[in-house]
Amino acid sequence: MVSLLLQGLALGVLTGGLYALLSSGLSLYFGVMRVVMVAHPAFLFLAAYLTYTVHTVFGVDPFLALPVTVPLFFLLGVAVQRLLVARLAPENVPMMSVLLTFGLALTIEGLLGTFYSGSYKSVSMEYATRSLTVAGVHLPYDKIIAFAVAALTLGVLFAVLVRSRFGQALRATIQHREAARLVGIPTERVAGYGFGVGLATAAVGGTVLALITPFFPASHWVWIGKLMAIIVVGGLGSVAGAALAAVLLGVVEGLVLVTVDATWATMMFYVFLFLTLLARPQGFFGGRLAHRF
Repeated sequence: MVSLLLQGLALGVLTGGLYALLSSGLSLYFGVMRVVMVAHPAFLFLAAYLTYTVHTVFGVDPFLALPVTVPLFFLLGVAVQRLLVARLAPENVPMMSVLLTFGLALTIEGLLGTFYSGSYKSVSMEYATRSLTVAGVHLPYDKIIAFAVAALTLGVLFAVLVRSRFGQALRATIQHREAARLVGIPTERVAGYGFGVGLATAAVGGTVLALITPFFPASHWVWIGKLMAIIVVGGLGSVAGAALAAVLLGVVEGLVLVTVDATWATMMFYVFLFLTLLARPQGFFGGRLAHRF
């Protein structure tokens, strides 16, 4: 029984790291602009399809394509913010952003269905099919790779947010947009770059998803509820809170998966969400901690 629990704990931590990567962009959108970005999972799978195309057409390893896809998605994020999100009336951003990004998600899904059909795709790499055994605990290489990439990406993200001048401007914009504008911070430009950083994380997350799970154009609907749950539990707008919530929810899911079954694992994810919000409605890092990344 102990080895079974250790197996579930290990898988849960590895999965939680991936969840943290996938949800980090959502926290940035809401923190900087109060945008509820329903289309974020659609961009994740847009990145997955680009990874699939680069791999099948050119034979390039998925991770070697990141130096191209990450800057591309950053520019795409800046364009989406300036051409679409910036046009929303400030007082209506949270509500109207749901409708706007819902339409954007449907557009991306339709384009993917047109160019790739509705069949499942996957990226199969020989090194991702092996597993590592440590003290009787089996760790799939694809999960280890996903966790390592997530940890590296989140480490870079936190370094940018905490150490760089852009990160300071971004945090100031999150804490008080009008005050940041009064002291000379170009908040609109910062918002655009923040949106770009959010989509850059989607490029990395989509690459990892392409490696570990089959996907089709409508796969993003499976993920939106889970990722939104993570950022709500973590505290809306807090990247650190989302990372903590992602790992905890991943562990709950992993433990139930190995001790009960997959159906209950999915259900317990949302039971844990309900109990957490019942005890702390503002999330782990909500309220006074909302702006601590």
